[in-house]
Amino acid sequence: MESTNGLYRYTIGQRRGLGVSYREPLFVCGFNKEENEVVVGTEEELYSKEITVNEVNLLLIDKLDKPLECFVKTRYSSKMSKATIFPVDSKNNDLIKVVFDEPQRAVTPGQSAVFYTEDYIVIGGGKIM
Repeated sequence: MESTNGLYRYTIGQRRGLGVSYREPLFVCGFNKEENEVVVGTEEELYSKEITVNEVNLLLIDKLDKPLECFVKTRYSSKMSKATIFPVDSKNNDLIKVVFDEPQRAVTPGQSAVFYTEDYIVIGGGKIM
């Protein structure tokens, strides 16, 4: 769907104001910036099993050199979700892959992902790609 109002007016997970009719509700699932298009899909297409996080800042550990089970929040108001974080480059912790135990709804690039221990202590975080 081409955006005539500007992509900044839409957010991942948005349902209202799309101006598109379909047999089931449609949601904003992503953006094609080169073509000025909003990518829409069904609710099941909003869910992500894994994400990549960059600009990582680790607080509790010096380096992530092996997979680590933890809890992750992808929105301020969301519940913490069980996940495993993996180093993408063993020499540089600026890129981490997050694999959730259960798919997460409307994970939005540009937002923060924060990693926690079971005791709600911040391990670190970064920006969702």
